[in-house]
Amino acid sequence: MRVGFAAALTVLFAGQALSQENTPSRQDIALAAGYKAMFTCSAIFNAGKSLDQISDDELANIYPDFADGMAATGKTVIDVNTQTVSVSFAEDMPPRISAWRQHLGCTALPQGADAAFIQNLPRVKLKSPKVDMADVDWPMGDRLPNSPLPETIDQAAFEVVLDGAFGDRFKGNTTATLILQNGRIIGERYRDGWDMHTSQRTWSVAKSVGASIIGAAVEDGIIDVEDKADLDAWSRPGDPRAEITLENLLHMASGLHSDPAPGKGGNRTDQVYFGGGLMAQQATRNPLEAPPGARWKYANNDTMLAMRVLRERMDNDHKYHAYPFKALLHEIGMYNTVPEMDWGGDFILSSQVWTTSRDLARLGQLYLNDGIWTHDGKSKRILPEGWANYVAAPAPAQPANRQGERASEPGRGYGAQFWRYENYPGVPNDTYAALGNRGQFLIIVPSRNVVIVRRGYDWRANYFDGPAFTAAVLETLAP
Repeated sequence: MRVGFAAALTVLFAGQALSQENTPSRQDIALAAGYKAMFTCSAIFNAGKSLDQISDDELANIYPDFADGMAATGKTVIDVNTQTVSVSFAEDMPPRISAWRQHLGCTALPQGADAAFIQNLPRVKLKSPKVDMADVDWPMGDRLPNSPLPETIDQAAFEVVLDGAFGDRFKGNTTATLILQNGRIIGERYRDGWDMHTSQRTWSVAKSVGASIIGAAVEDGIIDVEDKADLDAWSRPGDPRAEITLENLLHMASGLHSDPAPGKGGNRTDQVYFGGGLMAQQATRNPLEAPPGARWKYANNDTMLAMRVLRERMDNDHKYHAYPFKALLHEIGMYNTVPEMDWGGDFILSSQVWTTSRDLARLGQLYLNDGIWTHDGKSKRILPEGWANYVAAPAPAQPANRQGERASEPGRGYGAQFWRYENYPGVPNDTYAALGNRGQFLIIVPSRNVVIVRRGYDWRANYFDGPAFTAAVLETLAP
């Protein structure tokens, strides 16, 4: 943990004045307070970000429907002793609180709970690395080779492309780029004030992390993608949702209804992400509105439900809470990756993961290796043989923009919690990617043995052009 505060620092922020024209409800303010508490907590205690950075990044360009509620929130209290962030929203109610624990990051307490509730939060004990990872060779550690880069790289053109990622060429607000070829980092840049240890929220790149944890469980014989979800919440005799399989969930084809995000498909899961709601209550309650497997609909709930399937299969919360680290993350050196959870102990792997660019590159390399990780001359299978092909293969049901004649145009298809880049100029059609809000990219190009990581804080029309950047990078590298 990297926290740039004194051991007992309390910082107070005053809420901004609210216009009389758009008076938010009490619940609007409570949800906005939860947002502020959660994002501030994660940015401080996961990433060690400064208050100015949090103001400029995590609390800027928020959802427009939160703006009035955010302006009406009260003071924010950051307590480094208790590793909590509290934001008041009503005089007669406890503040919204987000609490940090090692390895598990921040969790939004249920609305109405005070700090005493923190003792109920799950915790996990894990062994720390025996050595400083700065002294361990890449990819397990952070020590890079001193030898010159391969002559197959057009170095001058390559540098121009990397410079363009931080300028206007590809749009967006870039914080980091990392290019991996043949297992070696050949390009890595960060904006001022950031470095290889700076963590950032993945948003929906977390879905692909979740699919990787599911893959590890398949390799360990814990679960099978063809299994029925068989969730306790759907166990009443005759419940039609019992027909949903784990594979349906991975393919975003559960058939479940979900409340759409404003102007978009899929669903907003604010109550789970920062509202203090339980995933097991929120994501399992929706009815079936299409046959499982027949319709593609992007839904955070499908990812969260897939992880819930794994939890119920394991039937041991102690083992489940340690499993992502022991089965995947720490096995491949992703020590800077923090999967967050709700207060009931469900990982929120549709969005709530904080990680670094190097850790994402490690995950990409694992997929290029078809699930095998090699370190110190020893190899271990982490993901099942063929899992990389499985997540990258087109799901039976596809997004609307990939139907009929549109499928021959440039666009994004869908696999199993990974996107497919199809028919983009200069981008091989075997390219697949983990993509997240605000411009998070983990792009895997098997035919070129290349991984591309890009992080950012994009907003609205100013979104980074991932396919164009991929094509430009590949053009500077010999086949």
